[in-house]
Amino acid sequence: MRVPARLIPLAAVTAASALLTGCFSGGQPATDDSGAGGKRVRVAMMQPPRSGLSPLSDDAFKLSRWSTAETLVKLDADGDAEPALATEWAQSGRNWTFTLRDGVTFHDGTKLTAEAVVNSLTKAAAASPKPRILDGVDLTVKADGDKVTVTTATEDPLVPQRLSSPQLSILAAKAYQGKTVSPVGAGTGPFELTKVDGTSSAALDRYDDYWGKKAKAPGIDVRFVPDGTARAAALRSGEADIVEAVPVSQAAVLDQDLITEVPMPRTNTLYLNTGKGPFKDAAVRAAAREAIDAESIVKGVYEGRADVAEGLLGPALPWAAELRKPVRRAKAGDPAGKTITIGTFTDRAELPEVAAALQQQLQKAGFKVKLDVREYANIESDALAGRFDAFILSRATVLDSGDPAAYLYSDFASDGSFNIAQLADPAVDKALKKAGETPTGDARRKAVVAAEAAVLGTDTAVPMLHERVIQGDAAGVTDAAHDPRERELVTADTYVK
Repeated sequence: MRVPARLIPLAAVTAASALLTGCFSGGQPATDDSGAGGKRVRVAMMQPPRSGLSPLSDDAFKLSRWSTAETLVKLDADGDAEPALATEWAQSGRNWTFTLRDGVTFHDGTKLTAEAVVNSLTKAAAASPKPRILDGVDLTVKADGDKVTVTTATEDPLVPQRLSSPQLSILAAKAYQGKTVSPVGAGTGPFELTKVDGTSSAALDRYDDYWGKKAKAPGIDVRFVPDGTARAAALRSGEADIVEAVPVSQAAVLDQDLITEVPMPRTNTLYLNTGKGPFKDAAVRAAAREAIDAESIVKGVYEGRADVAEGLLGPALPWAAELRKPVRRAKAGDPAGKTITIGTFTDRAELPEVAAALQQQLQKAGFKVKLDVREYANIESDALAGRFDAFILSRATVLDSGDPAAYLYSDFASDGSFNIAQLADPAVDKALKKAGETPTGDARRKAVVAAEAAVLGTDTAVPMLHERVIQGDAAGVTDAAHDPRERELVTADTYVK
C-alpha cells in the first residue's frame, strides 16, 4: 500500500536529498563571467543513458532536450515541419530535396556540409535496430552542392516530419569513428556536450559560434537521478534548478508555484500478447479489457493528475476525440482461472503501483496474476521477445515525428520494431499502411483514427490513461521549455537568475 506523500518520513527525504548533495559541483564555474546572464543550469533527469548517448537510440531525446544536437527540420506546436538545419525543402515523387543552412559549424569546428548530412542519415538508415521513425521506411540520401536529396522506396508524405526526430540528428564525422556513436563535441546546438560520466552525469558549455541565438546560460550540468523522491528533494533543497518527471506522489508536497503540469501525448497502456499464451484468445483479451477500471487507477495511483483514456490518442491531440467513433470488439469470455504474468518497469514511479492495481482487478475477474517488475534496461528485451502475457508501458504517441502514425506502426504492425503485443493482423496492417501513406492534413488525421480503431478492435492494447508531464522549475529559472513531446527542456533562452 502506498505511503501518502505527506507522510513520508523526514529521514527518507533527507537521504534522498543526500544523493544529490554535491552532484552539481566540480570544475565548472557556477556563474557566467561574460555578463551574458545567469548561472549554469543544473538539471536532474529521470533516466540515465541506455546507449552511451548514441543518437541512434532513445538517448537522442536527451541530446535534444539539452539543445546540443539538431535535425534538418523541427516541429511547431501543431506538429507541422519548419526550418532548422535545412532552410527549405520540396517534394518530387519519391524524392525530397533539402537546402542546407549556410554558416553552420559543428562543435569540433568542422562545417555542416551535404556530405556530413548524408553520413549521419545513412548511418541511421543502416543502424540495427533502426530508429523507430524509420520503421517500414527504406531511404537513401545523396549530396548535391548545398542540397541533400532523400529518396524513399515509395512516396512518403511524412519525410520532413520524420527528419525532425532527434534520432536523426546531424553530427560531425568524428561522432561515427568509434564502435559506437559519440555525440561529445559533435553537435550543432547552442550548447556543446563536453563531458559524460557514464550513467551518472553530463556537462555542456555554451557554444559561442552557434549559428542561431546565443545561449543565455553559460552551461548545463546534468545529473541522472532515477529515484523520483530524490529528484523532488533536489528541487525542494535547491540542489537542482530543473527537475524532469516529478512523480505524482511528490507533486502534492512541493511548492505548487514550482511545478508545471501539461497533458502529454503519452498513454499508459496494457499490451496483451496475441502471439501465445492465454491472450492469444480474443475472448480472453476482451475479459481483461472489461476487468480494468482505469478511473480508479487515475484517482488512486495518479491522484487525479492524469486523464482516463478513451483511446490510444489522448487530449494532447484533441482532433482524435473529434474524429473517433465507437469500436466493435469481441465478446468477453471466461478467464477460468488462467495464469498470466504482467511485466513493467520501475523507471516511471507510478508503473509498479499500476501493476499492483491491475493485479487486484484482474484477479477479481477470475485471472491468476503474477508480476515481474524490473528496471527498464533489464526488461525491454524480454518484453520485445514476447516473454510476458501482458506488459504495462507508458508510451509516447507522437515522440518521433509529431504524427502518431509512426507510433502505431512501430507498436502494432506485423513488422513493427516495438511490437510488444506480437500482433500480426492483416486488417490492422492495411489500416496502418493507409495512415502512413495519406498526405498530411485532415485526410491523414482521419486515417490515423481509423488505424487506431482497427488496433482497439483487436483488444491487443488496452489504453488506461493519458499522463501529464510534471516538471519542477526552481524560482530563479526563466524560460525553461515545457514540451509535451519531451524534445525541449533547456533552450537558448533558458537561464537561472
